[in-house]
Amino acid sequence: MLIVFDVGNSETTVGLYDREHLAAHWRLTTEAGRTADEYGLLLLGLLQSVGIAPSAVSGAAIGSVVPPITGPLGEACRRYLDAVPVLVDARAPLPITVAVDEPLTVGADRLINTLAASRLYARDTICVDLGTATTFDCITADGVFLGGVIMPGVRTSAETLTRRTSKLPATEIVPPLRVIGTRTEECIRAGVLFGAADGIDGIVRRIKAEWPRDEEPLVVATGGLAEVLHPFCTTFDIVAPYLTLDGLRMAFALLRGERRP
Repeated sequence: MLIVFDVGNSETTVGLYDREHLAAHWRLTTEAGRTADEYGLLLLGLLQSVGIAPSAVSGAAIGSVVPPITGPLGEACRRYLDAVPVLVDARAPLPITVAVDEPLTVGADRLINTLAASRLYARDTICVDLGTATTFDCITADGVFLGGVIMPGVRTSAETLTRRTSKLPATEIVPPLRVIGTRTEECIRAGVLFGAADGIDGIVRRIKAEWPRDEEPLVVATGGLAEVLHPFCTTFDIVAPYLTLDGLRMAFALLRGERRP
């Protein structure tokens, strides 16, 4: 079995694959202060929760945008799972082209999404990844990352709003029942979620208007809030919450020289 880690600024998504099947997955809070032993015990607990012995894990892949976590997490894989992790970042020799001015600064998650989208959908794609930031990855059918857009994520916007105002309470991000709220929490939820949805749809329309190829791109939503935003966004064609995990699985196979990623 293969274990993969999508390490984001707020959350780390962990996937356990049995060949091409995502057998289990977890979302953890990203904490940069954890030691390798803490990560190791956490991994053992996750595997135990689904009845999988550590010896069943034969490989690991890490895609991280938080460098202080990469080392301890990789060491935990080696010591507790006896798996030398494959690191997937801008220096990894993946079969994609990064056609931007500073390719080494592109986040690992965006490169992994490029690999996954080009291989799964085989058509031009706008990948909307809803995490700490909401990123729009512009990807061609043949695996070229053209660039994209980065805007504040939904939770980031909400936290900034409540932190920088004295009378607005922190509010759980759940779908509002209507636009016009009659309580402060409802007003915040409507503003954050509907504002994010309309902002996402607006950016997608602007990207499509500038698209450099004749084919209209597919719009794929992924990330922790993809399913929450789906009912409010009119431009999503596909919701694939675990696209980045699938990309890590593919990257592992390709970097290890296996025939079928």
